[in-house]
Parts: sequence; structure tokens; C-alpha cells
Amino acid sequence: MPELPEVEALKDFLVDHLVGHEIVRVLPVAISVLKTYEPPLSALEGRELVAVHRHGKFLDLETDGGPRFVTHLARAGWLHWKDRLPDGPPRPGKGPLAMRVALETGEGFDLTEAGTQKRLAVYVVRDPGEVPGVARLGPDPLADDFDEVRFAKLLHGERRQLKGALRDQSLIAGVGNAYSDEILHAAKMSPFKLASALTPKETGRLYEALRTTLADAVERSHGLAAGRLKAEKKSGLRVHGRTGEACPVCGDTIREVSFSDSSLQYCPTCQTDGKPLADRRMSKFLK
Repeated sequence: MPELPEVEALKDFLVDHLVGHEIVRVLPVAISVLKTYEPPLSALEGRELVAVHRHGKFLDLETDGGPRFVTHLARAGWLHWKDRLPDGPPRPGKGPLAMRVALETGEGFDLTEAGTQKRLAVYVVRDPGEVPGVARLGPDPLADDFDEVRFAKLLHGERRQLKGALRDQSLIAGVGNAYSDEILHAAKMSPFKLASALTPKETGRLYEALRTTLADAVERSHGLAAGRLKAEKKSGLRVHGRTGEACPVCGDTIREVSFSDSSLQYCPTCQTDGKPLADRRMSKFLK
């Protein structure tokens, strides 16, 4: 799933490639991807793009005097830039193509989604706050005003495990499954530890890991073409998706806890005092 660093890099890429150009066609291929009906997609056509914004994991394309094109790439969605779009309209079918946006230059982008769980979403709205997922977002962890005091207030009284708290978009915007694993590894904390159990010193350590991990990932992705961002994300991860490999910090074997639709990875030596974690439903929280 694209998370804050990849969506931030996509935003920067699209600023360079979209701003100042006109949308001439928006072509839906998978109708289910469109979550709004008023304004219609056609209201975007003939409009100049004037800015690109990021709200958590949402991309927001702003037009001059017209509606906004807001999209969430979900777990298996992606944006593919085309220096030259194919001639003729795309044909609906069983492929991954969900929507095409064409510019007056002949350039544009495709939104695609792999797999069977179709969660890619596009909203055409007058204000991004009309999108429910945007409206409920918590603060951006890389914002200038997101300091350690604010972070501590968010976690105060939070009775969930750190893994779940970090992934909650209404608590902190933009962190998903992969970077929550990376942040907890950098902070040397168990994913099962209760957020409310953190000492002030631990809270400071987690805050530093949060900011540094995300900022470093953004820096690695900066300036990359859209098509290279997935590979860059994978290459930069130290524990997530690396079950069975050696921890780059201590050399212990990275382990995994599986859930119904996801999994987490961690290093026992770095994060849980050498103790392997059992299934979440059976484990006691590690203190």
C-alpha cells in the first residue's frame, strides 16, 4: 500500500507534470472506483490544474475554479504516468486499468488496481473536506507543528497497541502497515506494547523514530519517477516484508505475526527482549 512517503513523492512528481496543464478527458474504466456523482467527472474537463496536495494517503488535484480530483490508492492501486497516452478510449475489461486522465499535451496518467479487493477510490468534490476519509484524518506527522508534546497528547490514555495506534488515520495521518513496522523497529519497541504504557522517555524515542523514518523515506523517494517509487520503498525497508532475513541492526532473524488480511514483521532482539511473539489473539502484551 502506498503510504505517506510514496504519496508525498507522487505529489511532487505530479506538481512538476500536471500544474499548468489542462484536463481534456477523464475516462472511467471501472465505474466502481468513482465514489461521488456530483459534480460529474465531466466538470473536470477543460479545467487547468493549479496545485497538487497530499492529505495523509490521499492525493488531491486542484483545478482553477472547478472541482477537485481526490484519490486514495488503497492497498493495490497505483498511478502510472504516460508521456503519450494510447490513441482511442480504453476498453473496459478484466485488466487492472480503472481510470485514465488525459491532458491537452497528449500526456496523462492511468489509475490501476491489481487483485480482487477493489478499494481504489476517486472523488470529485468542491472541497477535499467533503471526502469522509480526509475529514477524519489526524495530524500529519511531518507537519512543522507536529512536535513531541502534541504526539504525547495523542497517545495519552490510548489503550490500543502501538501497531494499531500508529496505523489509525484518525490519530496520525499517513502511516500504514509497512512504515509502522519500520518505526517500531527504529524505536526498539514491541508492536504489542500499549500506547498508554509508554514512559515520557519512550514517547520521545517513538516520536523521533516516527519523524526520522518518514523523513528519510521521503528523502529517498524525492525526485524519482512514479514508476520507480514502489521499488524504492521495498529496498529501503529494514524489517517489513523481510521475514526470515537477518536484522540489519543485530543480525537476529526477522519474524512475522499473521492476521486475517495482513501481517507484521519485527526483530525479537531489537524489539521484544529476544522473545518471539505468538498470534496476537493469544499473546500477552509485552511490557
